[in-house]
Amino acid sequence: MSVTLAIDAMGGDLGVSMVIPGTELALKKTQVKDLRFLLYGDAPAIHIALEDAPLLKACSEIIHTDVIVTNYTKPAVAVRSGRKSNLGMAIEAVRDGRAHAVVSAGNTGAYMALSKVLLKTLDGINRPAIPAVMPTTNGHGRTIVLDLGANIECSAINLVQFALMGEAFASRVFNINRPTVGLLNVGSEEVKGHAGVQEAFQILRNIDDFNFHGFVEGTDIMAGTTDVVVTDGFSGNIALKAIEGTTRFVRDLLQKCMSSSWRGKLGYLIAKPAFDRVKQVSDARHYNGAVFLGLRHIAVKSHGGTDAIGFANAIGVAVSMVQSNFIDGVQNRLRLLQNQQEQNKLEQERAAAEIRLTETVV
Repeated sequence: MSVTLAIDAMGGDLGVSMVIPGTELALKKTQVKDLRFLLYGDAPAIHIALEDAPLLKACSEIIHTDVIVTNYTKPAVAVRSGRKSNLGMAIEAVRDGRAHAVVSAGNTGAYMALSKVLLKTLDGINRPAIPAVMPTTNGHGRTIVLDLGANIECSAINLVQFALMGEAFASRVFNINRPTVGLLNVGSEEVKGHAGVQEAFQILRNIDDFNFHGFVEGTDIMAGTTDVVVTDGFSGNIALKAIEGTTRFVRDLLQKCMSSSWRGKLGYLIAKPAFDRVKQVSDARHYNGAVFLGLRHIAVKSHGGTDAIGFANAIGVAVSMVQSNFIDGVQNRLRLLQNQQEQNKLEQERAAAEIRLTETVV
């Protein structure tokens, strides 16, 4: 299968000096026979960077843009003038069918705003969501958590839509058979939580052929209790930052303790293989590549502060989504839900009519 990706060559903290080596690395790692790239941004800078990336140079087209969306560009400004920018033109390439997916490490707010305007949301989806992939200690070795900040306030139906998209993401991209889905709450008991999560719980538990686990707590995320954890963007972003902060705390504490005495240094040398394994598993670069779930086309967001390895993994996510026909998977699940809701509505109306008829007879 031939795959073409639109790349924002100027995005991220390091811009072209990170994006080009990362894209070259992704090209070396991929198993796609015909992978091509459209590189959007400042042409002279891209040409210079490509001199050290001969493989990428041979399968890329450079599209110069005079307007550059930076980390400081406000979303409203990006929408007004961004269609002539590196980010806007890359997104338009996907909308117009010249590329299968777009990847950027640039301004998240501008990227999301432009994607919603240009790519539109799927029928049955009110709001896109941003997932993150977290390492775990059991199960499949990962948990998909969404939303991570795109939607601060969510209704029950928003949470249900996130659950369906998360299920499709786990199934199509990570090949998990019948992924389990949990709804984040302050406790696992069914009676806990505010009205929104209670309503979402009732809807999710009644969806046919849906592996709903029920409520999960914050500790369940890294434990891998479920394959997918669903929450609103407010709670999800706080959970993500708390996990990142705890990880840094444990890493820094271990480093301090191991270097404070000769016994600590000796212990580190003995346990170094284990520490190296922990470092590899917890390396955020290997989980880089958040998808704007709910759009009609594939848009992948790389962390702005990542390096070439992280950006290459974000490209890998985009390729996997293209190859797995992810958008079709989400649409099929949404159609099943809509059909079931319509059937439930008809049954409720029929039951109400029977009650009215009985009351009339009496």
